Amino acid sequence: MASPMSAARFLEQLRAEGVTVVEVGDWEHHNRNHKGPWGPVHGVMIHHTVTKGSELTVKLCRNGHGDLPGPLCHGVITKDGRVHLVGFGRANHAGKGDDDVLRAVIDEEPLPRDNESTADGNRHFYGFECENMGDGEDPWPEVQLEAIERVSAAICRHHGWSERSVIGHLEWQPGKVDPNGFTMASMRDRVRARLK
Repeated sequence: MASPMSAARFLEQLRAEGVTVVEVGDWEHHNRNHKGPWGPVHGVMIHHTVTKGSELTVKLCRNGHGDLPGPLCHGVITKDGRVHLVGFGRANHAGKGDDDVLRAVIDEEPLPRDNESTADGNRHFYGFECENMGDGEDPWPEVQLEAIERVSAAICRHHGWSERSVIGHLEWQPGKVDPNGFTMASMRDRVRARLK
C-alpha cells in the first residue's frame, strides 16, 4: 500500500530523473478528488491521446470534454519530450479495469489478460497521456519514448516499485488499444534498465 506522493515531491522526482517539465496553471490543485479517493497508488498507466498538436492536446487533457471533465491525466507527454503537468490527485484517465490486473500490479507479477471492469483505476494509478494519433502509423519520436521511460522510472524509484508497476491502458481495460505504436513490454525493459 503506497500513499500518493505530494505534488511538490512528484515535481522533484520528475526533475531528478531528468524530465523536462512544463507546469500548467495550478496543476497541483487540479483534480477530481471530490468524486472519490486518490490512493493508495499502485502503478503508472500510459495512454495515447488520439490528437494532433501539443497545444490542443494539453488543453484537452487539462480541461476534459463533454461528459468527461478534466484533468484526464497527471501529465501530458508531447512529441518534443516535454511533460506538461495538468493535474495532481484523482484524474479521469483509467476508469474501471480488471481487479486481477490490479492485484498483479500490486504483487509485481505477470499481467493476466484483462476481461473485467470492476476496479477503480483513477484511484490507484498515476496517469500520463502521450500525444499520438494511436493509429500505428503516427511516429513515436525517441525523445518522447525517453520521456515516458523517465516519468515511469521516477515514480517507480520513489515508491520502490519495479518496472512491473508500469502498464498500458490496453492492459487494464477491455477494449482499449493504447498505447499503440510501441509495446509495453519494450517500455518496461527501458524502465528496468533505467532503474538499474
